[in-house]
Amino acid sequence: MPKQFSYRGHTSDELRQMSMDEFIKLLPARQRRSLLKGLTNDQRIFLEHIRKARKQDGGKQPVKTHSRDMIIIPEMVGLTVHLHTGKEYAPVEVKPEMIGHFLGEFAITNQKVVHGTPGIGASRSSMYVPLK
Repeated sequence: MPKQFSYRGHTSDELRQMSMDEFIKLLPARQRRSLLKGLTNDQRIFLEHIRKARKQDGGKQPVKTHSRDMIIIPEMVGLTVHLHTGKEYAPVEVKPEMIGHFLGEFAITNQKVVHGTPGIGASRSSMYVPLK
């Protein structure tokens, strides 16, 4: 039997039934302080889009957002969020284990740098690179 997910002793169903204030009390300090200050306009709009997507097709349609500082709350679980990385939108499947983390943690913004081989005339040292 697979292990049942729990966050601070509460199952995901219990978390979904909780009010926002009860849920906020369970979060770590940084996330708790952020949510107690209130949501930004972008975060508010993002939550409305999530609720709208849930109503329309049960959360099958992905939701696009730039709001990387949004904290993952229980009502986001099961959705696919397309998160902006600065260049493109990276799909993030929200799982119960992600509750309480920031969305931006799951879509990296920098890519590995892959340099090409030096060509002729690239630099003075390339004169001594053997041709293929």
